[in-house]
Amino acid sequence: MQNPSSEATSDQTAKSTLVITKTLEAPKELVYQVWTQQEHLTQWWGPKGMNLEVAELSLEPGGMFLYSMQAGDGPKMWGKFVYEELSAPERMVYVNSFSDEEGNTIRAPFSQTWPLELRNILTFSEENGQTILTLQAKPQNATPEEVQTFEASLEAIKQGFGGTMDNLALYLANLRS
Repeated sequence: MQNPSSEATSDQTAKSTLVITKTLEAPKELVYQVWTQQEHLTQWWGPKGMNLEVAELSLEPGGMFLYSMQAGDGPKMWGKFVYEELSAPERMVYVNSFSDEEGNTIRAPFSQTWPLELRNILTFSEENGQTILTLQAKPQNATPEEVQTFEASLEAIKQGFGGTMDNLALYLANLRS
């Protein structure tokens, strides 16, 4: 008989994890490049209508992708990825968070209960010349209240990432034409 508490933990982890899968019309080597090279990232990363500026991009374990996003002449929002694992072109693991322009982790500007850190696992697999990109993200070192805020926002996050993934698909299509 299975321990009921381990079942609850497993179910809770599933509820706390964002999973997005996107099939892209490009080989995985190219998709990995557009996730790891500044000249590509500035063309597609982020929500539609946001301008991305890269302050730092150091692709190594412990390295950082520090960036700002801005809509029009609105305020700049800073974010960062701190890389844990880079296994080109199959896998990338990073912790992302909101930050200040020096890369110090800060609270999200929209919520005092948003998790400070999200651990992301990005996998790239290829079938028939197409890349299946899978993103899994979940709160790391989060309080129960932060996990609850994340869970309550999952549908909105999926929609936001959907737009970013659409940007990526369009960018890849333009690169290949």
